[in-house]
Amino acid sequence: MTDSKPQSMTEACLEEISTYSANNYAPLDIVISRAEGIYMYDVEGNKYFDMLSAYSAVNQGHQHPKIVKALINQVNTLALTSRAYHNDKMGPFLKKLCGISKMTKALPMNSGAEAVETAIKAMRKWGYESKGIATDKAEIIVCEDNFHGRTSTIVSFSTDPDARDGYGPASPGFKIIPYNDPAALEAAINENTCGFLVEPIQGEAGVKLPSEGYLKAVREICSKHNVLLCFDEIQTGLARTGKMFCHLHEGVTPDIMTVGKALSGGLYPISAMLSNDDVMKVFTPGSHGSTFGGNPLAAAIGSAALDVIVDENLCEKATTLGALFKKEIAELADLAHIKEIRGKGLLIAIEMNSKSAKARCKALAKKGILAKDTHETTVRFAPPLIITEEQIKEAAAIVLEVFKNSE
Repeated sequence: MTDSKPQSMTEACLEEISTYSANNYAPLDIVISRAEGIYMYDVEGNKYFDMLSAYSAVNQGHQHPKIVKALINQVNTLALTSRAYHNDKMGPFLKKLCGISKMTKALPMNSGAEAVETAIKAMRKWGYESKGIATDKAEIIVCEDNFHGRTSTIVSFSTDPDARDGYGPASPGFKIIPYNDPAALEAAINENTCGFLVEPIQGEAGVKLPSEGYLKAVREICSKHNVLLCFDEIQTGLARTGKMFCHLHEGVTPDIMTVGKALSGGLYPISAMLSNDDVMKVFTPGSHGSTFGGNPLAAAIGSAALDVIVDENLCEKATTLGALFKKEIAELADLAHIKEIRGKGLLIAIEMNSKSAKARCKALAKKGILAKDTHETTVRFAPPLIITEEQIKEAAAIVLEVFKNSE
């Protein structure tokens, strides 16, 4: 009888996941069991720099004690009422969120995709009720290479075949234009245009930054044509790029903004659509809602998560440490196999001239860094904003080592 080699904890976990989980992700073969601050630990006890922050949901760091304390205190008191009743936490949370965002009204939801769906509904209903667009004719303009979520409506206007194909028929009412092209926006607007939905930086597309002045230009065009401008700040917002919201780099104000991810510090799904009274008035009792949206547990967590961003100066840290990280890895730009290093704040990408991003992420993981590949040629780096200068330099040294290898 041949003795079989016993499974490692990782192998056992991966086998269980393969058996019982839908195969809709292709993660690295690493099983995380705990995390703290900027570090994650797998089931074998290996320690990693988290350089993804759960797609910027953990800007405040893993298990931030102030946010964890707020969660524990609230979960021991009241977790859910539904919106059939008021609760004493939602109002203070939304007041704080509106104050930070300089918007006048907030509609709380759960996932980022739900916030975007809410924005879509708001733009359409505003188009009918305030702009006078004929029934069922409203159009929303979006950009190529966008990422706004995974619902059937949202993937209908995706240009990523992996996200879109096989889910038709596509929902109508969307017009796709090139990103970073104000002239294309103006040319696409007609009497049925109710809104323009755009990311200030295209994160999932590979940290694609628009030209300076783009956000100002689209603001002017939307104002000129009475079109609502909606910035999706779900990934770029809440200090990630060095400002509380990415659009503030150009000093513009949207009509609608969607936020999520770091709104909870990674402890709970929380999102919101933010806007002004003129837009929010389209929602009346029964016209939109969510069982969990605005629940007291979410509100307590969200309020603490916002406090941490402000109290710990995470905007300033993202600016300073993002510049340091780019400086530390700047020599990579001279290598033949590196196409570009780009980013803003602590949202940074290295793009290569070959489809080797996944292999680079595997190599990084072996050296103790967890990052994320995108579109085969790009690796993204977005560590928790609480990272220190020393930790940035230590991580950058590993990145240099892995990327200097031209294979």
